[in-house]
Amino acid sequence: MKKKVYCYTSLTFSYLSRARVLVWSLKRFHPDWHFVAVITDKEPEGFDFNIEDEQFDEVIRGQELPIENMESWMFKHDLVETCTAVKGPVLDMLCQREDADKVVYLDPDIAVFSPLDSLIESLDMNDILLTPHQLSPDEDDSAIRDNEICSLMHGIYNLGFVAVSTRDEGRRFAQWWSARLQSFCYDDIPSGLFTDQRWCDHVPAFFEGVKIIKDPGCNLASWNLSQRKVGITPEGEVLVNGSPLKFYHVTKYGPVGLNMTERYAADNTEVYELWGWYGRKLAEYTPPGLPDGYWGYSEFQNREPIQKEHRELYRQRADLQDAFPDPYAEEFHSWLVKNS
Repeated sequence: MKKKVYCYTSLTFSYLSRARVLVWSLKRFHPDWHFVAVITDKEPEGFDFNIEDEQFDEVIRGQELPIENMESWMFKHDLVETCTAVKGPVLDMLCQREDADKVVYLDPDIAVFSPLDSLIESLDMNDILLTPHQLSPDEDDSAIRDNEICSLMHGIYNLGFVAVSTRDEGRRFAQWWSARLQSFCYDDIPSGLFTDQRWCDHVPAFFEGVKIIKDPGCNLASWNLSQRKVGITPEGEVLVNGSPLKFYHVTKYGPVGLNMTERYAADNTEVYELWGWYGRKLAEYTPPGLPDGYWGYSEFQNREPIQKEHRELYRQRADLQDAFPDPYAEEFHSWLVKNS
């Protein structure tokens, strides 16, 4: 059996345009990679999703993963927590496939600009690849707060990218990460948690064969623009500190992301060229009929919105989990109304 590279991303339908840009950009360089879209969502009324119309090779529905008490488990998580929590179980599942040689995760808001062969070759000798948010220290107090201190809060490594070999150590990491994310994938910084990321601060200590990727062309993003200079050659090749840009993480595309980009790109006009290009690709791949900010698990079955405090209360109370195994149903909403 011929072994192959699996690549996957995790999204809801509100990020479908981003995932389409990702798979289009990746397939330009790696058409033989098997691309999996993990979608933890329900189609909105009037929106028709057909995998035959997509470049994805496979779709896995996150809500159909073999996680115990799935309705109860999902209700404990908001949108971001859900999309990051399913990354571990899917990585574990893909690593167990007989034809999987290596598995790469990329966030849906990433665009690939050149071949990722060097990363795949690194997995011939290493079992786990991670990219740090920063590769060099900042000097300005504002940048230290925005970048270095932010990484101390959210995680040293950005888990918009992770890659593993399917050898024993890679599988052991996938199993461990899957277990932690099924139980503790929450945005709870005071408790030392930030979804899937803070867990991977442990990885260099817990596992062998870990390589920290220090190529500035990998995971270019607003949080490292203060230390990375983008240039474009006359031939159109994009360079970062002289290294070919492998992938650009266009996090929080919109006013928030643009504000951070402008703060640290300063007069590096090539960054704005990339930003503008990405916006045009998003517009090209945005499906019609999809409501802004949609997520099919943001409401109770009676269409009342689920508040974050509802999810946190349910998460903290085993008695409520026992009493309401399907918290989306009318019974739990009625209980909340009566006890608010």
